[in-house]
Amino acid sequence: MKLISYMADNASYLVFLAEQHIELVLVSVAISAIVGIGLALVTQSSPGLRSALLSLTGSLLTIPSFALFALMIPLLGLGVAPTIAALSVYGVFPILRNTVTGIEGVDPAVVEAARGLGMGPGLRMRAVVLPLAWPVILNGIRTATIMLVATAAIGAVVRGPGLGQLIFRGLERIGGANALEEALSGVIGVVLVALVLDLLFIVIAKITALRGLNV
Repeated sequence: MKLISYMADNASYLVFLAEQHIELVLVSVAISAIVGIGLALVTQSSPGLRSALLSLTGSLLTIPSFALFALMIPLLGLGVAPTIAALSVYGVFPILRNTVTGIEGVDPAVVEAARGLGMGPGLRMRAVVLPLAWPVILNGIRTATIMLVATAAIGAVVRGPGLGQLIFRGLERIGGANALEEALSGVIGVVLVALVLDLLFIVIAKITALRGLNV
């Protein structure tokens, strides 16, 4: 099959782009996690502000990907920076939402018991609330990661790295030699990256559960 032959002949290049794609997604998710979890913690005692932030970050998801990447160009130019910035914006909402849900889902009796043991607010959050909320938080990070794997491919419009380069280059040359195989290779690569990262989160969930971070 021509597609398999093309992928075999360009295996090293495909692996290189896949590595770029994974790195791009993980960096963006890390930024989104810092922002999302941080906002959930900072606004814990301000439900009105928290609700407003959830609405704001949720509404950002409605911005078309092409438009958001394009809006980043005047601010950050082309390349890695605008791609990471746009992806980070998209990743905040699912992490913030799940962090809020996880924290609010912790049994109040457990929190009261921790308070009775003399734990202050900060210690209760670190030692009791966050560990119990962790499975839900991790699921939000996992959701954001899989979502960004697909969105990262669109970063090629601002010359971002990763498998999107193959997809867009193939589409631009459609009808030419190996154009379709090039585009399909990028699509298959994106799917495989999503599967690999999803399996990674399954492993992380099991490891943290074994260490007592699960409910």
